[in-house]
Amino acid sequence: MRKRALVVGINNYPRSPLNGCINDANDISNILKTHENGNPNFSVKEIHDVATKGDLIGEIKELFNGENDTALFYFSGHGSINELGGYIITPDFSENDLGVSMEDILKLANGSKTKNRIIILDCCYSGAIANPNIEHGSLCTINKGVTILTASRDCESAIESNGRGIFTTLLLEGLKGGAANLEGKVTPSSIYAYIDQALGAWQQRPVFKTNVTEFNPIREVNPQVSKDIIRKLKEYFSSPSEEFKLDPSFEYTNSNHVEHEIVNPYADDNNVKIFKNLQKLAGVGLIVPVGEEHMYFAAMHSKSCKLTALGQYYWKLVTETRL
Repeated sequence: MRKRALVVGINNYPRSPLNGCINDANDISNILKTHENGNPNFSVKEIHDVATKGDLIGEIKELFNGENDTALFYFSGHGSINELGGYIITPDFSENDLGVSMEDILKLANGSKTKNRIIILDCCYSGAIANPNIEHGSLCTINKGVTILTASRDCESAIESNGRGIFTTLLLEGLKGGAANLEGKVTPSSIYAYIDQALGAWQQRPVFKTNVTEFNPIREVNPQVSKDIIRKLKEYFSSPSEEFKLDPSFEYTNSNHVEHEIVNPYADDNNVKIFKNLQKLAGVGLIVPVGEEHMYFAAMHSKSCKLTALGQYYWKLVTETRL
């Protein structure tokens, strides 16, 4: 897949320099380059302290030019807003020319032939992009394939802490796996959900806007449970509502080789293997024990386990061979 990213961090503002933006850009650049398993991901162009508004517009135009699979723009620096809309500020700003208009960034993304366009802004007032309260008519249209994720609403500052932006710190944690689904895929929506839950009601609030029919992953990490084990849901449960009957033979510690009280039927190697898979599936919320708090006691007391609502969803994916 042809995926490219433009990552911009600006610290060097003449009147109000920042400290953490280049650090943030470095970390975002590094994590986007590869998936967790080392396979290549984005081809990244990283820019520090771009000097002028014209230079930055040229770089954004180049990013969204062409027919690639994904184009991602990340910016960390100062942002501002006035009666005309929101801006990402460049070092050559003046009172009446703050920098690159967020409206222009959206126009370039909307007009791009690249399939998926992602805009991530970590700056003050970044929620002003594609905001109908500021822009009017077609100016706030988000075309198909465009996704926007911002650090704050159009009325809020984006905070730095310990030399880094709070938003980007959470973004990085999400890309490392905190926002991954069971298959290890990190999408824009899962990142937003992760950051949204991490920030309290009195903190800056992230903003998420999109017009897509499906989310392609920004990054992939090693899943907590392999697909091979998830696919066994169909083997263990013949229907979504069925319960899987357990007994002490599924618990490996219920063996003559372990010094504690054991009960009949004793540990069976095949059942132990199945039970370890069931415990992994329970660990990610696909299965729960019936009548007991833990899977261990469900086995030792000859109870059963069943699919959760999420487990039933993945059971359906498996049976329809979509996983």
